[in-house]
Amino acid sequence: MRKAILAANWKMNMTVEETTAYLKTFLAETGDATDVEVVIIPPFTALAQASKLISASYSLKLGAQNMSAHKSGAFTGEVSATMLRELFVRYVVLGHSERRQLFGETDAVINEKVRAAHEAALKPIFCVGETLAERDGGQVEAVLSRQLRAGLAGLGHKEVQETVIAYEPVWAIGTGRNATPQQAQDAHAFIRREVAAVTDAAVADKVRLQYGGSVKPGNAAALLAEPDIDGALVGGASLDPRDFAEIVKAGKTAKSR
Repeated sequence: MRKAILAANWKMNMTVEETTAYLKTFLAETGDATDVEVVIIPPFTALAQASKLISASYSLKLGAQNMSAHKSGAFTGEVSATMLRELFVRYVVLGHSERRQLFGETDAVINEKVRAAHEAALKPIFCVGETLAERDGGQVEAVLSRQLRAGLAGLGHKEVQETVIAYEPVWAIGTGRNATPQQAQDAHAFIRREVAAVTDAAVADKVRLQYGGSVKPGNAAALLAEPDIDGALVGGASLDPRDFAEIVKAGKTAKSR
């Protein structure tokens, strides 16, 4: 049985003060439930404060939005896995479509980061997904296969099993559009088959797959009820602690059936 994982990716939002207020409200709304895994992913400047507040909670884990593949050195503006581990970060988002599109990260760069995360005992939330042009061109499976095989290259079975894979159709991120539950399920089922092809069926059955793309309280339950969708990587809706709490509750309900 795969444990549902709901992650709040705040992107470039939330000050330290706002982070404190958010977590107090969120914890009051959700309580200390451990039947699903909840990951809070603030900007780098709020990680230390979030770490202090999360350390007392059994139900929350801390994530980072990115990291360097390098351990240290002359890389201005970068953050290493060691620095994240010092703040008790457990997860790191890698290969997000915004990193691919806006910052030019290639499959090869993302693979370096995924391998570096595992070397540092961080669990990657590894993102894959197609653009609208690629979907309309019938290239969904080809794009997903390329990104998956490149991103997971060089990993052992245990490392793949401990990688969370987030399917985020680029055309549904921050647009208000989202894939239908069936479209999302089809993509997730394909991803699981691809993971099985590069590892084996037993590993693929244990890998947790998230959906990311305009997830909201109103559509979370239907998406999370699909058999191959094990959670959600939530962007805009996660900025409101009560909205994200509703998504977490939807995850608990969907995965307890």
